[in-house]
Amino acid sequence: MSSLLRAEMLKLRTTRTFAALVGAALALSLLVVVLTAILGNDWSEQNTRNLFAADFTGLFILLLGVMGMAGEWRHRTITGTILAAPDRLRLLSAKTLSYAAAGALLSLIVTVIIMIVGTIILAVRGIDGAPLSDLVDVLWRNLLVAALLGALGVGIGALVRNQVVAIIAVLVLGFVLEPALYGLAPDVGRYGPTTIVPSGIVDISPFGESDDDDLLAPGTAVLVMFGWIALFFAAAGARLRSRDLV
Repeated sequence: MSSLLRAEMLKLRTTRTFAALVGAALALSLLVVVLTAILGNDWSEQNTRNLFAADFTGLFILLLGVMGMAGEWRHRTITGTILAAPDRLRLLSAKTLSYAAAGALLSLIVTVIIMIVGTIILAVRGIDGAPLSDLVDVLWRNLLVAALLGALGVGIGALVRNQVVAIIAVLVLGFVLEPALYGLAPDVGRYGPTTIVPSGIVDISPFGESDDDDLLAPGTAVLVMFGWIALFFAAAGARLRSRDLV
């Protein structure tokens, strides 16, 4: 397993797509934090906490997980990958763990940077930053969300296989279907895996509301995310073992 993990991590960090999505995640997160810190008024401790939760790594690592796994079929590399690692479930496990680790690492980098930049801007404006305990709390939540979404992306990509269809499905699910279902039937919509459940983990409403009792509690949200990951992993593993590679 360790050799598979090293191979997947090497493959991940040497692709141009990885570098592009890393840059996009950092640029978008910084843009939101900088503009909010400069233009925002009536700052409170909760507002500062919400500011530093603006880490878009989760979205990009989710897409990267989908692209990395589905891309094996698009670029016809899956046969060579399976020949090098005949145990298909071990291969799927290695990809899942590698994208989870990549998500956590990227989130660490992005969150630390936006915290530093945001704190400097707030200090220049004479606004108190968040206490260290709040920063640490936001940090671990961001890391956990990114890791879980990276693992989920691999399962989705392995199950759908068509890269374009998988990416469109994830975007529609995250930006259209989940928010709509959450607004119409929050008792059901709060279990959405790409947007709403992660919002429960970071304990911040996806719609900017200061208090949203419809979200899952953070601990429950983590368990639900593990459930979604396990579901997609099991379905993808069954398909990977039973279907031809081409």
